[in-house]
Amino acid sequence: MQVLITGITGMVGSHLADYILAEHPGVEIHGTKRWRSPLDNIRHLAGRVHLHDADLRDLPSLLKVVGQVRPARVFHLAAQSYVTTSFSAPIDTLDTNIIGTTNLLEAIRTVGCESRIHICSSSEVYGQVLPEEVPIKETNPLRPASPYAVSKAGEDLIGHQYWMSYGLHTVRTRMFTHTGPRRGEVFAESAFAKQIAEVERGVRRNPIRVGNLKSVRTFADVRDAVKAYWLLLEKCPAGEVYNIGGIETMEVGEMLQLLCGAATCSIEHVVDPGLLRPSDVTLQIPDVSKFRAATGWMPTIPVRQTLQDLLDYWRTKV
Repeated sequence: MQVLITGITGMVGSHLADYILAEHPGVEIHGTKRWRSPLDNIRHLAGRVHLHDADLRDLPSLLKVVGQVRPARVFHLAAQSYVTTSFSAPIDTLDTNIIGTTNLLEAIRTVGCESRIHICSSSEVYGQVLPEEVPIKETNPLRPASPYAVSKAGEDLIGHQYWMSYGLHTVRTRMFTHTGPRRGEVFAESAFAKQIAEVERGVRRNPIRVGNLKSVRTFADVRDAVKAYWLLLEKCPAGEVYNIGGIETMEVGEMLQLLCGAATCSIEHVVDPGLLRPSDVTLQIPDVSKFRAATGWMPTIPVRQTLQDLLDYWRTKV
């Protein structure tokens, strides 16, 4: 079987490749990357995956890759995925995530592959939900509160439309907060872990800088998430959308306390106004019963272990 992972150089893409190689050794993995993409996350996969230069905003490059690989399964993970960056670069975010996804689907449709396609949307599409709306179901209204969330809502809907209009086997996920080793430093828990590792190493002084600590998140481990994604294309019918997320819910400040508790020295923090967003989503608790009923998936890695592994990852980097 041929599998194509867009964004294989990212945290999720690299962990998905790890999982497939370990659990499904007969699968041939292909991944797209941009010519300038850092390869740090997949250096250990050299010679075990096939890399292709392509850009979501360049349809000819996608037509070439899809035509060469003719994948049975496509995991579409590539995106402009930073919420804060989307406020400063909204057009780039919309272009990459909506037009880029349309280009990928158009390439698959044009080539005529009978691919099963995972469209990776986001829990951010729900925006600021009302207290009575939690846990959040897939039927909840979409109220995107950032250009990133708008772009993911568009990606979500175009995935549905290509199933409705052309019969492409698209299945959409709205993944809630997931993290672990290789998490980009622009995300809160990874930024905290990196700064803590720097204080431990003596290359940074207290206090570390943080943003909004009152937001409520349900955390999952990326290594559990990629197992869910594999099951998605094995068991779930086309045209459906699924929430996926962990089972441990806490404020971001509580997550920070867990990281500080794993540190080898005392850690202080201060709120940096520059890290506060113009609008924020402060309540994200998923109802994952639909996905669990379809696949039997359950997260297995506790948040404490996830955060320990994330901190250990940054200790090797700073």
